[in-house]
Parts: sequence; C-alpha cells; structure tokens
Amino acid sequence: MKSVGTQEAIKLPSPSRVPLSPAHLLKGAGLAALLIALGLFILGPLITLFLWAFAKEWFYPALLPHSWTFSWWQQILLNEEIGHSIILSFIVAPIVTLVSAAICLPAAYVFARYEFPGRRTFLVSLFATNAFPKMGLYITMAGLLYAFNLMDTFWGVVLVQLLSTIVIMTWIPSAAFASVPRQLEEAARDVGASLWTTFWKVTLPMALPGILVALILAFLASLDEAQGTFLVGSPDYITMPVQMYTLVSNYPQQAAAVFSIVLSLPSFILLLLVRRYIIGGSLAAGFRLH
Repeated sequence: MKSVGTQEAIKLPSPSRVPLSPAHLLKGAGLAALLIALGLFILGPLITLFLWAFAKEWFYPALLPHSWTFSWWQQILLNEEIGHSIILSFIVAPIVTLVSAAICLPAAYVFARYEFPGRRTFLVSLFATNAFPKMGLYITMAGLLYAFNLMDTFWGVVLVQLLSTIVIMTWIPSAAFASVPRQLEEAARDVGASLWTTFWKVTLPMALPGILVALILAFLASLDEAQGTFLVGSPDYITMPVQMYTLVSNYPQQAAAVFSIVLSLPSFILLLLVRRYIIGGSLAAGFRLH
C-alpha cells in the first residue's frame, strides 16, 4: 500500500486535435491576405517615399533604385529658402499653440465644471470650423485680416492657423478636467486649500495628460496647416507645408520625397512621445463629454 506522501506523476490525456475544415482554412487565409494588403496600403507609400529620398536613378519595373545618393538631402537642407521656411514653421507653431492654450484652456475648464444655458450648443458649434470646407472660412477670414492690414503679416498667419487648433484645445482638455473627481477637490477645500491652490495641486496634475495631448496635437495641426497660411502669408511668410507645393511643382521627385520626410519627422517624434496617453484614452475622452 502506497503512503500518502508519495507523489506520482499524473498523466493527463492529450487533447485530441480537431482537424480544421476547409471553411476555417479559407477564413484564416482571407484574414491573413487582408492584413498583408492593409500593411502594404499603409507602409507601401512610406517605404517608397524613403527609397525615393536616397535614389539617384530609379526606373520601372525595378523594385529598388539603380543607384543611391545623398545629394538630394544636401540640396534640400542647404537651400536658403527651404531653411527659412523650416525656421518660420518652428517659430509660428509654438506661438499658435500657446495662444490657443491661453484662449481655449479657460473655456475648457468652464465647459467641464459649470452648467449654463447653451453649454452643449457651444460645445457642438466648435465643430463648425471643421464641418465645412476650410477654404471658405479662410477666404472670409482673409477679408477681415485685409481690413485690419494683417494680410502678408506674421500675426495674420498666427490668427489663421488658430482655426485648426480650437476644437482640439477645447474638447480634449474639457474631457480631462471633467474626469477629475470633484470629491478630491472638495477634500482639498475642506482641509483649508484655496480655490487656486486646489486647481494647481489637484485638478491640473490629474488633467495634465489630456492637456499634454491637446497641446501636441494643436502644435502638429499648426505645423501642417497650408491652405490658410498660403492665402494669408504669401509671398513673404512661407511655412514648410506651403513650401511643399513649390517643391512638388518645380523640383525632381527625389527632392520632394526628402522634404516630405523632413516635414513628417516632428509629427512622428511627438506622437511617439504621447502615444501612451493616446492609447490610454486621453484622445478619445474628448468625445465623451455630456
């Protein structure tokens, strides 16, 4: 008779393998083909763009360039006009972001924390700037800027680019402020904190991820805006997206590819920095306001 302490290996029957039916195999193959097609649709143009940026000669039907060169990068990065447009873009975009934050963040806090007549109407009306073709808005705005002598000026470009940031800088921070539990603010007030101290020590730190996402997306929206800037700022204030039109029309395809990569790098880097907030729901929270 075996003692209780004796341990025996218990052999479990191996699960029987159910053969896959042709329908399941066909479904799996179709899903794999769809994923491959989607990957090619997204990555294909980017890979082609990258190859063109280093291609000296590339003729159909070759899959890869016949020869390679860095001369297009030198031609673009050392071009005086292109360098000026890059500098101008990185001057205008931070100023637009800061002005947009100064205007929209107080409004976002009011929308999140106070109930007043017409609140939902005001929130929904913010989408009016994106609900119609923006060129019509830009032309109307250009008429006002012309009346105030702001056409072909730095501040005229700043004002026209603000249109691309209003929705982002209001909806996302509003959702961020609304997500802060009121009980925490009331607890801080109960222990003697002033309204201002409560905002800085409790409300703002908890809403900061959503505000950070809004700031970066507003910066990118300003950096990529072209139509309004072309209408208001030309010919003296040419930013990177406006310069892109000139490159596509007047330069070889390789030069346009290089400048496209330069134009895309800030967006790629900044989105990588805030990816955990976007994936975590700070971006989507902007569409859950009540």
